[in-house]
Amino acid sequence: MARAAAGTQGLKPIETQSRDLFRRPFVPAELKRFNAVVFDPPRQGAEAQARMLAECAVPTVVAVSCNPATFARDARILVDGGYRLMRVTPVDQFLYSAHVELVARFSRT
Repeated sequence: MARAAAGTQGLKPIETQSRDLFRRPFVPAELKRFNAVVFDPPRQGAEAQARMLAECAVPTVVAVSCNPATFARDARILVDGGYRLMRVTPVDQFLYSAHVELVARFSRT
């Protein structure tokens, strides 16, 4: 993603990082310099990271999920923390499977 952004005119700088969100979630002090956060956790969700995001002022959060139950839990944490769920888009990317990914956008109100 960083390489693609480097070759595109007019974009703000981006930073990508892979991190174990259970053991080391991004904390509010780290997040305050960002305009947006995208997270794509494993099936267990990102409860610890959602709690940290709920305490920060990042204007836009995009969550990707492969588990509706953990997404609902993490979304509730974000909404209770002051985010508004703007849109949820299901993605049926696995042919002949009931498995559905989803992408959701949250904004600070």
